[in-house]
Amino acid sequence: MSQLPWRQIHLGLDLKGGSYLLMQLDTASLEKDQLHALREQLKQSLLAKGAGYVNLLAIESKNEISFSLRAPKEHDIVVATLNKLIITNDHVFAYKENNGRFVLSFEKEAFDSKAKEAVSRAIEIVRRRIDETGAMDPTIAREGDNRIMVELPGVSDPERIKTLLGTTARLTFRLVAEPNESFGTALLTDEQTGQQIPIRDHIAVDGADLTNAGASIDQQGGGWAVTFQLNSKGADAFAAVTQANVGKRFAIVLDQKVIEAPRIMSPITGGNGQITGGFTSQSASDLALLLRAGALPAPLKIIEERSIGPSLGKASIHAGITSLGVGFLLVTLFMVIFYGQFGIYADISLLANLGLMLGILSLFQATLTLAGMAGILLTLGMALDANILINARIREETQKGKPPLQAIQSGFVHAKATVIDSNVTAFLAHVMLFIFGAGPVRNFALTITIGIGTTLFTTLLLTPLLIMRWYSRTRPKKLPV
Repeated sequence: MSQLPWRQIHLGLDLKGGSYLLMQLDTASLEKDQLHALREQLKQSLLAKGAGYVNLLAIESKNEISFSLRAPKEHDIVVATLNKLIITNDHVFAYKENNGRFVLSFEKEAFDSKAKEAVSRAIEIVRRRIDETGAMDPTIAREGDNRIMVELPGVSDPERIKTLLGTTARLTFRLVAEPNESFGTALLTDEQTGQQIPIRDHIAVDGADLTNAGASIDQQGGGWAVTFQLNSKGADAFAAVTQANVGKRFAIVLDQKVIEAPRIMSPITGGNGQITGGFTSQSASDLALLLRAGALPAPLKIIEERSIGPSLGKASIHAGITSLGVGFLLVTLFMVIFYGQFGIYADISLLANLGLMLGILSLFQATLTLAGMAGILLTLGMALDANILINARIREETQKGKPPLQAIQSGFVHAKATVIDSNVTAFLAHVMLFIFGAGPVRNFALTITIGIGTTLFTTLLLTPLLIMRWYSRTRPKKLPV
């Protein structure tokens, strides 16, 4: 086993042990967030055009926003603003008007397309978060419309990974509402004190504008903190809000919870900031990791979880290698018994086939699962079939009375078309299985697809070469088949 390239072929979850997570993107939360984002966008756009609104409502149960005109003379401005918003938002919503009251609702097809984009974005963010933890050989793939499958070989305790993946990490900076201010505010929990703080809905600075984040020691308080840097857009917005609100409290909100709400003592214009809040070294590092990876478009819910211990993985490896070894031994004995010396050449070709398969898997650092090992064994059986076709055809030609050289040549020519046809059809079937399959099914299809290529090479090139080399050296009167 030490001679095999296991250190280069990555072992899958069922061979190495580890954790399996199946997560689902909360599309209902995505709709809710989109609805409130659209409401804020609408308010800002109308105010920027000098138009007002009356009784602006976001109705979550219907996924609708409704409002009335402040004055009939502003009708054309409102309509123009809405039409521009539709284009800006890629036609994700439409509106209806009835006696001066407008109702905005999402278009199903457009929103479904947005949801699919959100899943793709979530997969990329999940990948970045897992890569930052140093997990080796993770498998991350979409399953269905809104599910994400994660396999983490070698990770036997996935609690930290689950926490990282289950955190949306939407960071926003908002002003704390004044005591007499109630409209456009929400009560959010302060994580340090547990108290409810009135926070303005309007996002002054979005965490999406962060370019970097890291854990560091707070030079003033002495504890752990998270430092961050903003891009030019975020830095300008941060500078503007801190200049205009000196003396007021500015809340740092993560996933609708207030991490801290310090008072603005002076304008912050450099685009750099620091978050404190009773962090430990690990929690500060994890928050910095989440901020660097970016926020998920919506929460992920873990709907299935499995853990496979390393001892079970070792047992699977042992079982897989045993079955591979026994299977290889049986097919080689079969060829020797039924086809004599030509069977030995077929076995040499079969051994080369196995070596080529492992070499290609190693070259591309493929992940091998138990299903993949079954694929290797099945490939050996398919390669055996190809050699049987050739040897059986040579035997038939010999029985017809043809001389040895002519029997060999005729046998290969007549068997070649059948071998190619059968392997090409199997190749196409397994390519489709690889494209449309998932998890172990893809690994099974991958090993067989590679195996078909190596089988054609060894059967149609190596086996004839060995036989013709033997014939040119011995010039036998009769073929040993």
